[in-house]
Amino acid sequence: MSKLRIIATGLEFPEGPVVMPDGSVVLVEIRAQKLTRVYPDGRKETVAKIPGGPNGAAMGPDGKCYICNNGGFSWSQGRGALMPGAPAPSEYLGGSLQRIDLATGKIETLFERCGDRKLNGPNDLVFDKQGGLWFSDLGKRRARDMDVGAVYYMKPGATELVEAVPAMLPANGIGLSPDEKTVYVAETPTSRLWAFDVGAPGEIKPGPVIYRGEIGRPLAGLGGYQMFDSLAVEASGNVCVATLISGCISVIAPDGNLVEQVPTGDHVTTNIAFGGPELKTAYITLSGKGELVAMDWPRGGLPLNFLNK
Repeated sequence: MSKLRIIATGLEFPEGPVVMPDGSVVLVEIRAQKLTRVYPDGRKETVAKIPGGPNGAAMGPDGKCYICNNGGFSWSQGRGALMPGAPAPSEYLGGSLQRIDLATGKIETLFERCGDRKLNGPNDLVFDKQGGLWFSDLGKRRARDMDVGAVYYMKPGATELVEAVPAMLPANGIGLSPDEKTVYVAETPTSRLWAFDVGAPGEIKPGPVIYRGEIGRPLAGLGGYQMFDSLAVEASGNVCVATLISGCISVIAPDGNLVEQVPTGDHVTTNIAFGGPELKTAYITLSGKGELVAMDWPRGGLPLNFLNK
């Protein structure tokens, strides 16, 4: 595997990279509260200013960019890097799901609630073949307590939200298996990857109760002090999870075995996306360093619906 190549620097906690057909990368800068396009030569262009905390991004069937907005963080220095923390009430705008016209920068807020449940901290998202959208919600952490997270599904056409997985510990990265029969969700503080069997679009099949009514399968977990962030799936079905503290990409096979951990040199490694010929270039956000980097990857990424095909 080749060494990391720096594409852009000076980014303010980048996340949610989307590799566009022209080779540019659209990503969010959470602290700067904006959506940014990074060109292959490193040039940066602001697409839109987004109040709150733009967190994840994905291209939809309508050609617009869908954004998970966590509502905002506070910021402090930790281990030599700027780190997000629990916001003061005046800094938190509430969670939402939004979409942006890349040509004009126009922002639409689609959902702030699912029924009587408010969105606390939407984080990461992935479209299925039907045009429905799976997305995770971190919940919201405060100084002495927190709202737990969940997984939601937006029905095609942005007509309705349904809660697919309730009451998770902070639910972060999310992705679909190649056959879309499994949705993977990375749980941050436990460093645990969950697998949920999909029935009809947006519905999770019930399974045997594990302990307290969990409806998924704990696929993998890491030892020591490591935490999971966002993820991407390879065409082979391996799940590549950005791993905090150890600063790497953890590659986990569909059977739960750890294939490898690829070091990145930043303990705040937050996201990975695939692009380039045969989708064998990994684009990785190093949020502690404020960098977007790329590296050759030995296996091809899974093509994303409405983007890579």
